[in-house]
Amino acid sequence: MLGIVAAVLFFVSFLINAADVSTNDVFSSTNVMLLGLTALALHVAGVGNGWAPRRR
Repeated sequence: MLGIVAAVLFFVSFLINAADVSTNDVFSSTNVMLLGLTALALHVAGVGNGWAPRRR
């Protein structure tokens, strides 16, 4: 799930950068890209894999 979130954030960052959209400092393409990298790092670390039943 976090991998999909990271992909969406990277795409939004690309659109902001490609279209030269002027945004405030909080919503710049670099900050959105860093949020995507954070989500990707959490996905690779195993966070957000979903619910798994306990094994007996």
